[in-house]
Amino acid sequence: MATQAPKAPEQSTETLAVLKGQEGLELAITLATRDAGGFLTVKGVLKNAGSGAAVLSGLVRGNETEVMKHGNSLGGATLVDSVAKKRYYVLRDTDGRPLATTGLSILPVGETAAVFMQFPAPPASTTEVSFQLPTFEPATLTLS
Repeated sequence: MATQAPKAPEQSTETLAVLKGQEGLELAITLATRDAGGFLTVKGVLKNAGSGAAVLSGLVRGNETEVMKHGNSLGGATLVDSVAKKRYYVLRDTDGRPLATTGLSILPVGETAAVFMQFPAPPASTTEVSFQLPTFEPATLTLS
């Protein structure tokens, strides 16, 4: 009798928010979760739903000198806690590289790219934040 390998747990495909950007780009956020280390990770899928190849604007990396010198990234993303009146920026490593997806420049029509950004976690009492990425409309995220 053959034995079956156990199935891997299925990843949630629930979409928390869809942000529309320039040139037909859409960012579907699928995860906004805290971890035990005090970080908050946002994951999603960037899709080109436009009619031509989309060039990802350099604005999405933000305008901080340290981040800009490491090339294209989603390092310009921020979370805003309007209740506590705080803004959280993408974390950086010791060399100034953002803890976010890097190297994106052109996305062909219909193509997708998995993306992530890591932030300092807001206090446990914060349950909603506004997610902002330059050139995209903002969205409200419920944190888990």
